[in-house]
Amino acid sequence: MSVSIGVDIGGTKIAAGLVDDEGCIIQRVRRDTPARSFDGVVEAIASACTDLVDYARTEGLDLVEAVGMGAAGLVDETGSIVRFAPNLGWTEAPLGPRVSAASGLPTTVENDATAAAWGEYRFGAGKGATSLVAVTVGTGIGGGIINSGEPLRGSFGMAAEFGHITQVPDGRLCGCERRGCWEQYGSGNALVREARDLAAERRSEAELLLAMGDGTPVGVTGVHVTEAARKGDPVALEAFRRVGHALGRGIADLTAILDPDRYVIGGGVSEAGQILLEPLVEAYEGAVVARAHRPAAQLVLAQLSNDAGLIGAADLARRFVL
Repeated sequence: MSVSIGVDIGGTKIAAGLVDDEGCIIQRVRRDTPARSFDGVVEAIASACTDLVDYARTEGLDLVEAVGMGAAGLVDETGSIVRFAPNLGWTEAPLGPRVSAASGLPTTVENDATAAAWGEYRFGAGKGATSLVAVTVGTGIGGGIINSGEPLRGSFGMAAEFGHITQVPDGRLCGCERRGCWEQYGSGNALVREARDLAAERRSEAELLLAMGDGTPVGVTGVHVTEAARKGDPVALEAFRRVGHALGRGIADLTAILDPDRYVIGGGVSEAGQILLEPLVEAYEGAVVARAHRPAAQLVLAQLSNDAGLIGAADLARRFVL
């Protein structure tokens, strides 16, 4: 049985796992992410790898073949350097070489959304697709493209930064310093913003939603919006409708460019399930070009949840490092 290590580097935690060639996580470890310390992250990943290699040896498993890492940022075409990761405070960070030197294992680095897309393509909701586009809806919007069985990274390794497609010209200011980016309207942050604004305008209808926080619109969080929507709160449902429509319109634009046969919708916001997917599909169907004359892409929810990036990174390491 072939085994490799997958690492998902988040802003607060580093999740690592020993993954077999069928996408099953055999063992997990977790480390806190050292705040804005690249050296600290390298040490934490190397420590996690050591624990997993020791576990594999103790259990009589095959030798660990490689380490795949997913990071939220721009990764170069060689799969070794993180050019820019604003949430981690990195620029030109040689993550692959440093972790390889510290762990003694070959490594590869992927954008975290590309790793998640690959995980879903190989082992989750994307199995059987010819051309797959993953849209990861979390704090922002990430993406990954799998075309004819290969990740589409672009010439410089930085393709599929979907969240920064302009949806509203001269719209809301984005963290990238441009205006009107898609993630300002179709992300987890957008969901909370919409819910707070609606709750402030329609307090009498938002009684359930407001009661989940501190009674004020400012106290509303993403978890509150999802829970309230599941219980039928009209303001929470309207916030999901607006965000779902923004996502559907953006996916319709992607269809005009990429024409995949399947979209996989993942990320934390997708855990709301049909509450998000129904308005998304409605807007997509209404906005996609020449809908009456083209086959419909499937729009499905991700299956691997928070493990998609870890599993995908491990499988890509096995595929591309060796």
